[in-house]
Amino acid sequence: MKQREQWTSKIGFILAAAGSAIGLGAIWKFPYMAGTNGGSVFVLLFIICTLLIGLPILLAEFVIGRRGQADAVTSLKKLSTGRNWAWVGWMGLASSFIILSFYSVVGGWILSYLARAFTFNLGELDYGELFDSIIANPVEVLLAQALFMGLTIWIVQSGIRGGIERASRWIMPLLFLSFIVLAIRSLTLEGAMEGVRFLFVPDWSYFNGTTFLVALGQAFFSLSVGVTAMMTYASYLSKEEKLGQSAFNVSILNIGISILAGLVIFPAVFALGHSPAAGPGLIFVILPAIFNEIPFGAVFLIIFFLLMLFATITSSIAMLEIVVSTGIRNKHDRRRRASWVFGGLIFLVGIPSALSFGLLSDVNVFGNTIFDFADLLTSRIAMPIGALAVSLFAGFILTKEDTAEELRMNSALHSLWKVIVRYFAPLAIVVIFFSWIFGM
Repeated sequence: MKQREQWTSKIGFILAAAGSAIGLGAIWKFPYMAGTNGGSVFVLLFIICTLLIGLPILLAEFVIGRRGQADAVTSLKKLSTGRNWAWVGWMGLASSFIILSFYSVVGGWILSYLARAFTFNLGELDYGELFDSIIANPVEVLLAQALFMGLTIWIVQSGIRGGIERASRWIMPLLFLSFIVLAIRSLTLEGAMEGVRFLFVPDWSYFNGTTFLVALGQAFFSLSVGVTAMMTYASYLSKEEKLGQSAFNVSILNIGISILAGLVIFPAVFALGHSPAAGPGLIFVILPAIFNEIPFGAVFLIIFFLLMLFATITSSIAMLEIVVSTGIRNKHDRRRRASWVFGGLIFLVGIPSALSFGLLSDVNVFGNTIFDFADLLTSRIAMPIGALAVSLFAGFILTKEDTAEELRMNSALHSLWKVIVRYFAPLAIVVIFFSWIFGM
């Protein structure tokens, strides 16, 4: 078996891992989840869930991945010493497959808007009608989804160093710069402070089990934990890198970008008299209308959708890499073909999600559109279960010697991490999960 590829540097790994985390979870999903779940209380719970539950589990994935030095399925099988834990890797692979199948649909929407923005075809329009017409147009959504998947496949087929790391080194700095420019513009609008208060002044009536579960699911979704993405990325990491520092950096970057996204969107939403609870269409319906009302709005709209595209691609390549890594098992000569085969299959599986707002809009799965059901199945069910399994595996299956060798932290911090992944994180996941199940 050929030697496994490795990242060329620590910064390359952190940017790629942060890129996986800082995707639509931070820019598309976080704002509308915050908008429909009370704003500041959701933000507070999201930060708590990220640091107390998401970060330790992220670190657990890093430990398992680097210790195993293989795809998630192989690593879990190799490290479980006779016990059958490979199912966690297979479930993570299946979750990534499903997530990317509907994630690529949203990526296609972004490309549709970006094409219109570049041609200045987003002028005086009813943006609600425009959004509805785009997502209901079967030809446009499928072509855009195919183009987005093609871009994702093109990056992943080039490997870790030549594809994923190189793309992340360019995309992530551009993403941060775009966010800063847009946040400054949004905060300078008259009445913007209402949006800031919405994000940072708590409304405690939203403090309940449902909001907690949604915040926990958002923490998992935005950190890419529970689907073995971080496990896969860490398997390409050298033994010299400090896992704890890398995990903390990724978590802080994720929180920071999520809040920045809120500072881009909500001050503008409130300044121009729109509702923060617009749901998934917030960035596709409300934001174009907002940018249309400010000087040089067309330019800022192009910047925003380029930012969206950058963030979406960095996450999509991580999800496709999980599938490809498992398929090729370190046989690098198979990467190009595997990328196109698996990427094509994901596109085909995503077709029902793409059509769920048009031709298949009458098809419901437990009261949800196909698109919404795929989201619910992964973010509220599969990802928490996967995160629970990863936490228990790192806490009870990996030996203290194994984890100590990988983490290289002082004994007090190592013991605290063990307690969290053994008891606190699993208990929190179970309690919140069942509070949502019985509250449905």
